[in-house]
Amino acid sequence: MKLSATVGNESIQVEVRREGERVFARVDDREYELEVSAPETNVYLMRHAGRVHEFFVAPNTQGIEVSRVSSGTATFEVSITDPKRLRGSAIAGASTDGVAELRTAMPGKVVRIIMDVGANVDSGDAVMVVEAMKMQNDLKAPRPGVIKEIRVVEGQTVSAGDVLAVIG
Repeated sequence: MKLSATVGNESIQVEVRREGERVFARVDDREYELEVSAPETNVYLMRHAGRVHEFFVAPNTQGIEVSRVSSGTATFEVSITDPKRLRGSAIAGASTDGVAELRTAMPGKVVRIIMDVGANVDSGDAVMVVEAMKMQNDLKAPRPGVIKEIRVVEGQTVSAGDVLAVIG
């Protein structure tokens, strides 16, 4: 499968082939043979050249094309596009109907709630701060709307994939 990816401001071409737990990847002109496993939701372990690398991938939510990927102390914003599946409705901001759920990418603790229920938010506005792996991460509104629910309180421990807020 050939894909186009943007990591930060850099565009790269990726070709991926999977055989069981092994993945063969070509990133631009570099080739990799990886063993990949997903021990829990949004957590991926990749073994390459005898070393294991752990990645946390924030789940995409409605209206978001970019995923946040964390490994160690580094966090990257990654957008992946399959050129074969491009359609008019897949462009950014195509649909803002329904609700969007803010979910955690990894286990952590709610440090601060910035917005209250009923607050109007724009796409990208910080709604709350979650600390995970000794890093504080802003959870941002994936689209404009009104905060319908806040399902956590400050100081609460959360699991990967938990819904923390609902925007409608």
